[in-house]
Amino acid sequence: MITTEQREKLRGWFAGRLPDDLFEELVEVTVDREEITVIGRIAEPRLADDASDAEREAAVQGRVQEFRERTRDARIAVARDAEHRFGRKVSWGVVCGTERALFTHIAAPVMTRLRQPERQVLDTLIAGGVARSRSDALAWCVRLVQSHTDDWLAELRESLEHVQRVRAQGPDAEPEDTPEDEK
Repeated sequence: MITTEQREKLRGWFAGRLPDDLFEELVEVTVDREEITVIGRIAEPRLADDASDAEREAAVQGRVQEFRERTRDARIAVARDAEHRFGRKVSWGVVCGTERALFTHIAAPVMTRLRQPERQVLDTLIAGGVARSRSDALAWCVRLVQSHTDDWLAELRESLEHVQRVRAQGPDAEPEDTPEDEK
């Protein structure tokens, strides 16, 4: 896990490194052990006030696709620099109006050992048609927990940052330079 300061430095690096005309606004930069996801706002298509919902949806999809193709080379250049600097893959996404679209992003495998009661939960989700496999069922469970525990997870992350700050002040603390793989 990275600290708030490291996350702010990462966001600042992207804000400084991205071409000025790439996004209207840098909306979000998130990071975990494997991936950095950069999301920016792009302009909504101009439509008549009486445009139907179907027309608006198609126009947004078209705008997102146009942006993705037009900016590919610039995004690849930034991603290469970031991957070299931070040791993580970079994924991209946009917000256009009220729609959010992610481009290619990582689905990292996670190994776990489950006892029978936990496996039964997953198998019930499969039998009920909620998931196609145990892997899908486990991902569904994680999304469910995530949607109901954002406050708790935020508090836990804050506590972990505090622990890291205290450790950094201890007698075995390393110099102020942050290793490249933790930035």
